Amino acid sequence: MIDLLRIISSPLVVFYYLAIKLRNYLFDKGIFKTERVNAKVISVGNITVGGSGKTPAVLYLAELMKRNGIKTGILSRGYRRQTSGYLLVSDGKKIFSTVDDCGDEMYFVSTETNLPTAVSENRVDGCKRIIEETGVEAIILDDAFQHRWIHRDIDIVIIDQRFLNKTGKKEQRLLPLGNMREPFDSLKRADIIILNRKFLDDYNVPHSLKHYFEKKPVFRAYYDVEGIYDVKTHKKYSFEDFKGQKSLIVCGVAKPHSFLNVLEKNEIDFTNKMLFPDHKNYTLKEVQAIRKQFYDTNAYSVLTTQKDAVKLTKYSKELDDIDIYYLKISLIIEDSDKFDRMIIDKIKYNPTHNN
Repeated sequence: MIDLLRIISSPLVVFYYLAIKLRNYLFDKGIFKTERVNAKVISVGNITVGGSGKTPAVLYLAELMKRNGIKTGILSRGYRRQTSGYLLVSDGKKIFSTVDDCGDEMYFVSTETNLPTAVSENRVDGCKRIIEETGVEAIILDDAFQHRWIHRDIDIVIIDQRFLNKTGKKEQRLLPLGNMREPFDSLKRADIIILNRKFLDDYNVPHSLKHYFEKKPVFRAYYDVEGIYDVKTHKKYSFEDFKGQKSLIVCGVAKPHSFLNVLEKNEIDFTNKMLFPDHKNYTLKEVQAIRKQFYDTNAYSVLTTQKDAVKLTKYSKELDDIDIYYLKISLIIEDSDKFDRMIIDKIKYNPTHNN
């Protein structure tokens, strides 16, 4: 059905392309003005819709900044949240929001980083307010490559390496026909490009796309599994503990292929699964469906992603009799010493007020 709608709307690609070109031209020529804020700004974004690995990259940067003693906040628009406007999610010590009010990604990031976090559709206003309320010196902007109204000191673009291999396929067409927010030539705005192979083997960038990456610092990255954790007790387990057991796999992310792939590589049976759309806001109806399939299939446990686990915890009462575990992953950047130096040199050794 989705493919049919994309084909029907494909004539709109031309208008979308022209709108992007005009908008970027107006920014490039200074007709549309970017605004500076009183903090260093790192943008993490992509040129495709969903599933490139922005959240793990944000977590990586958050930890990098903490290690270097830089007081940092994180700002996102709060995709699919049930509120609007600016909302301080956490001051770094206490979380003030629910997952519904701030969105699954920002709630997850807040619990993982213990840094000041906020959501706001207006990134300029959001940055100003989180600076005023928490006194941060630097801000990591989640999903902001296309949000050019705010000045950024570092523009990082992360790309799913598997996506690059789809040359000639509709995925590499602009919206609404394909999955691209912007054409490849927009990568000229990026300061750093991360190619994320996730759990797959490494491979080269297709020859037809190589020129887009020339003269840019390009880093390769992949996912590493930190372990499998019990949602209730947070006790850590290994894949060995789940081999030979029948689990119900529950997943609501943009591209579940990587999640299922790592389960397969570690000999976890994932034939019994329930796949939901990205950023799925679970309702009681879906929770009851999960309960039904769990008991109908005599599953040993529910195994899910960390972002899904965050949303399922609000149904702890309904799922109290079911053991739920989540896969915790982290982003590993190859040549991380060079990457880290590039970030810190730009942020730490350039005065904020002289951006």
